[in-house]
Amino acid sequence: MKVEIHKLFDYLLDTTTEKPDAVLGFSLSSSPTLGAFLSDLDPNLSLDWNCQSFQGLPALRGHVLRQANLEKTCSPDDVLITAGAAEANYLVMRQLLQPGDEFVLETPGWPQAGVMAKALEAQARLIRREEADGWAFPMGALRAAVNARTKLIFLTNPNNPTGRLFSTEELSEIADIARQHGTYVLVDEVYAGLEWDGERRPSIAGIYERGITTGSVSKALGLQGLRTGWLICRDRELVFDAIILRENSSEIMNIMGEVIAEIALRPDRYHAAMTKARSEGETNLEMLDRFIEEQPLLSWVRPQAGLIGLARLHLDMGGEAFARKLLAPPYKTFLIPGDAYDQPNHIRLGVGGGAAVNLEEGLSRLAALLEELQG
Repeated sequence: MKVEIHKLFDYLLDTTTEKPDAVLGFSLSSSPTLGAFLSDLDPNLSLDWNCQSFQGLPALRGHVLRQANLEKTCSPDDVLITAGAAEANYLVMRQLLQPGDEFVLETPGWPQAGVMAKALEAQARLIRREEADGWAFPMGALRAAVNARTKLIFLTNPNNPTGRLFSTEELSEIADIARQHGTYVLVDEVYAGLEWDGERRPSIAGIYERGITTGSVSKALGLQGLRTGWLICRDRELVFDAIILRENSSEIMNIMGEVIAEIALRPDRYHAAMTKARSEGETNLEMLDRFIEEQPLLSWVRPQAGLIGLARLHLDMGGEAFARKLLAPPYKTFLIPGDAYDQPNHIRLGVGGGAAVNLEEGLSRLAALLEELQG
């Protein structure tokens, strides 16, 4: 079946011609420039493929395991470098799911999974997180949903878009539920490493033999333009199936993306970049949290991790109408409506981008619109 557009991308396409003065939904850390990497780049680097492995540069795959704390559990052969986490997710879903297969996914969650379920004619079974429960994951609902026909469970940790974290115990329980039926579990970890509440949670690839961890350098490191991500799985057949599919789509990775990502994930650089990302994110999160506390027309469950969260609008106006009004003059401020995540009474707020997104000014304009609507 034809892949249809989802609301998030539809809204982005519809608003790209606007020139906002401030952004309230920035979802990645501030981006470094190419100049930050020039001293480590070889000017004689061939712009052919890496000529070493179809799975990606070996050094890069080693860094991927190190940052996910999987060095003792997984090997570089368990890693496939992809064109972002989105391609990693796509390769898994496209190879595992056939028409009629059951596919368990969470809502709110990353919209890609729902789009692919429909396109692949898989039977989507939704696990609903509720705001009243702090967006906690309803484990009982998962246990009831998974059966012998369930091919894949798709989750995010931290949850995208609420920032709710799975605990280590919850991840182990998910693995136990899946293991009973031989079901694969994919956990998208694009925001891992940006925990505001405790330590980084373990990756499912290290917990469960059919666990698949996906991630990228896009969000926490602000390197979205490199289009460099990965999947990690101890099931070598699944990894090889993903290689086969990629051979018929993107075929190989772009060498500049691989090389710069390898540099960015070197331990010293990675730790410095993550320290900066956490500091900037926490500063913006505290500002946003104080703002929401003072606004009678807004409330939210503060994210435990990541750079985005959902805030409830206590208005008759829905999220998309509100977002479009905020984007128009005189406010000229951008955010994503909750409609993109099947939460029409919400708006997505982001704390990424550091000082460049002009968050304080954006909040001032948001306050002015709320005051107008309240009046």
